[in-house]
Amino acid sequence: MIVSTPAAESKFVELVRAWLVTLPHDLKIALEAMDDENLPRPVREVAAGVVAYVVSPNDAITDRNDAVVSFADDAVLLRLALTQALGAGEDEQVFRDRFPELFETVDDDLAVCKSVMGDLMTWLEGKVPTLPKLDYKGKKIVKYIDDTTAREQLFDDGLVFRTDYPVDEKTITDKLKKASTILEVMKRRKDEEARSKVGKTTTARA
Repeated sequence: MIVSTPAAESKFVELVRAWLVTLPHDLKIALEAMDDENLPRPVREVAAGVVAYVVSPNDAITDRNDAVVSFADDAVLLRLALTQALGAGEDEQVFRDRFPELFETVDDDLAVCKSVMGDLMTWLEGKVPTLPKLDYKGKKIVKYIDDTTAREQLFDDGLVFRTDYPVDEKTITDKLKKASTILEVMKRRKDEEARSKVGKTTTARA
């Protein structure tokens, strides 16, 4: 059971609404991190992984209203991934300083999310270490850093995502007023993911 204050829930809705609108821009920041040779290799791999995660189609959400909210976990995960991956090095701080709109308040913002999301935040936090191990379109994530053609493909897919992205200020005005709306769709994605893993395990054993 998630217990949070009305003030925290209101702030959470405000944050998620803003992050949903800026997700295409934030995706470009992750692509920049992936492509920045001054950043440590593990940071670049996490960045590439979160880009692949965000641009991958989500077939579990079919309801059009939910489709808008279904990007909420992507928006939160992107911030979690970049925040956890970036260390205390000088080049990493230089990168943060380039994008104050994302990093300046991110620690406090994620703390608000955690207070409202509870175990759903734990679920997303658990994804971060797996991001560099993802397969995307039949290739390992490292391929998208080391291979020019593969990297261009991921950049192109990011451009398609940003072009086709169905969310803006207008589309979320009536759809996103309560924290429960966001949490219900996230929980559905979490449960769908768990069922999918069980199905794959069963198939593997058959």
